Amino acid sequence: MRKLTYFVACSIDGFIGDESGDASFMYPFVDEEFIEFLTAEYPETMASHGRKALGVHDLPPRRFDTVVQGRGSYDVGLKEGFTSPYDHLRQFVASRTLTESPDPHVEIVAADLLGKVRELKAEEGELGIYLCGGAQLAGQLRDEIDELVIKTYPVALGTGMPMFAAGFSVAEFALDEVRVFKNGVIVRTYSRKR
Repeated sequence: MRKLTYFVACSIDGFIGDESGDASFMYPFVDEEFIEFLTAEYPETMASHGRKALGVHDLPPRRFDTVVQGRGSYDVGLKEGFTSPYDHLRQFVASRTLTESPDPHVEIVAADLLGKVRELKAEEGELGIYLCGGAQLAGQLRDEIDELVIKTYPVALGTGMPMFAAGFSVAEFALDEVRVFKNGVIVRTYSRKR
């Protein structure tokens, strides 16, 4: 069974962006040390245009071969003209409003998202599935998430878009690893207790 990993950036108080989902306040923390970490440990989580700009577009995937993202996350790149933001991965976009994919390498999942994710998890393979976000998608798939990789930036927002847009339900995770960066960013890895 392949793992579904929610690889997400958030503020100290657990928001992944402002109320509209804008997370540009986090960009200044993506410095040289953090880029080295991403390149070494999670190169496939960088969008294709970013990988090309950094000269790491040929790095093979280390952890994931598939990405699932919501319409809001997909629209960030789409507005900039990137119809295939992760062209080095199999790409699925959960959307009830996007009726046709603007790119042949991106599959739209309009119905039975849970069934599609369970199908992907049941596939043979050593690499997992990268849950790119956002809050609504993570909320819908919360029970399927096997691992959390939380990149916490040293800012507090007070309010905004939560990591999970879902009703109250306790799900326990075990802390596996913590990495602290000089700029105050902390990356924590948790595995679900089943």
